[in-house]
Amino acid sequence: MAGTVPLAARAAAFFKDVPVGLELYSVRTELSKDVFATLAQVAKAGYKVVEFYAPYLDWTPDTVRNIRKALDDAGVKCLSTHNNGPSFTEDGLKKAIELNQILGSKYVIMASAGRVTGLDGWRGVADRLTAIADTLRPLGLGTGYHNHQPEWAMVDGKRPMDVIAAGTPKDVVLQLDVGTCVEAGADPVAWITANPGRIRSIHCKDWSRGRGYAIAFGEGDVPWPRIFDAAESAGGVEYYLIEQEESPDQIEMAQRCFANWKKLRA
Repeated sequence: MAGTVPLAARAAAFFKDVPVGLELYSVRTELSKDVFATLAQVAKAGYKVVEFYAPYLDWTPDTVRNIRKALDDAGVKCLSTHNNGPSFTEDGLKKAIELNQILGSKYVIMASAGRVTGLDGWRGVADRLTAIADTLRPLGLGTGYHNHQPEWAMVDGKRPMDVIAAGTPKDVVLQLDVGTCVEAGADPVAWITANPGRIRSIHCKDWSRGRGYAIAFGEGDVPWPRIFDAAESAGGVEYYLIEQEESPDQIEMAQRCFANWKKLRA
């Protein structure tokens, strides 16, 4: 334990200027009522990046053009979208490409693999991600995979996340959901350092042994300074995304999380 304090101190001293954003599922209730008002509140809180989640696929291109203008006017970027199954059908991917290009997004992230059985099932997920990457690459877009808890549990002696990492090209992003990684008992710092350059975005979701996910970012058990240090020295992180899923007052919680972010990064 003697190295913990020096490492944290070193991380605090050398943090890079990596932008922090908000995974918009954190404000899903407000977003469903008024996209533009919610984006204005997110920008006012201080966030510089947003990640839209699955329902964005139902928007028309004209709606997305108006959203892009609102983001540009507010000085906020959408660098990735969080996508479920419909985005990866033949027609769904075509529309996801169109909307992501309008938004200025760089990555069409797979939010979940759905129900997967056995190592062959996870190898199939890796193959699917590889095919998606091959489709997107010529268009200047990329894809990636977002973990939850099951990807860290052993399946026939291997972790699904290791299968995905080994079975996909290096430009497939391994979007790290920190809270679920920590809850599952995996080491996020070890994962980042084992996959240099591939942890280009991180969901900064906190977790506590006593309260689970019902806490603000920066108030749980996650060793954030060590994660920042690994992400910025080895992981290749391009942006962070704060996520908090369980607050009844979503805007207030987003503001609180950002205030905690500023304290940790000061």
